[in-house]
Amino acid sequence: MAHGRLNNMTHKVHPYSHRLGLIRDWRSRWFGVRDKYRSFLRADVLIRQFLKKRLRGFYINAIEIERGQNSWRIIVKTSRPGMVIGRSGEGSIKLKQEIVKLAQRQNLVLPGELHLDIEEVRQPEAHAAIVAYMIAEGLEKRLHFRRIMKQMADKVMANKEVQGVRIDISGRLGGAEIGRRETLKIGRLPLQTLRADVDFAREEAYLSYGVIGIKVWIYKGEVFDRAQN
Repeated sequence: MAHGRLNNMTHKVHPYSHRLGLIRDWRSRWFGVRDKYRSFLRADVLIRQFLKKRLRGFYINAIEIERGQNSWRIIVKTSRPGMVIGRSGEGSIKLKQEIVKLAQRQNLVLPGELHLDIEEVRQPEAHAAIVAYMIAEGLEKRLHFRRIMKQMADKVMANKEVQGVRIDISGRLGGAEIGRRETLKIGRLPLQTLRADVDFAREEAYLSYGVIGIKVWIYKGEVFDRAQN
């Protein structure tokens, strides 16, 4: 029986990690710090969790962390950098201070000076993380889920570089007593092709009757030269 159950297990792999080393690069990059793997990994996880909660609503696409022996760099990619930076840079200064306080409170290893970079994301509707948050935002405003899915899918497909999109939402849709899943797919989405540039993100919408899970896949064609991505 155990062997049979193993044969029936799914083999789904995260589209991003599936392509690491081929057309994707790591979102945590360490240089010359091999002897502190556990402490640095814990620090990166806690910092990402903090920033995801702290910057919710700021249309964040990705958070990248670079570590060296004497420096520490966090790159926040957002479609609305002005919201993060704030007036005269006050927002980014405060955020940097909060990260340092978190590190001190959690006894995280600080390699040296912290640099916080805010990068603007062009064409936000072509990035899965931002699209997923937009859907969550619409659901939290009590808009109908099918209408949101259709509107966002149309906005995504309006980008010239996008060739396919898939949106999955699951939970108590419309306040129903029984949870279910709804899927909308437009265009192509070759998940098994390793050179396919597939952007993927998960998000959650918090409603009074429960949490709605959201998944978004966006296909932008095939990458033959890693330098292109």
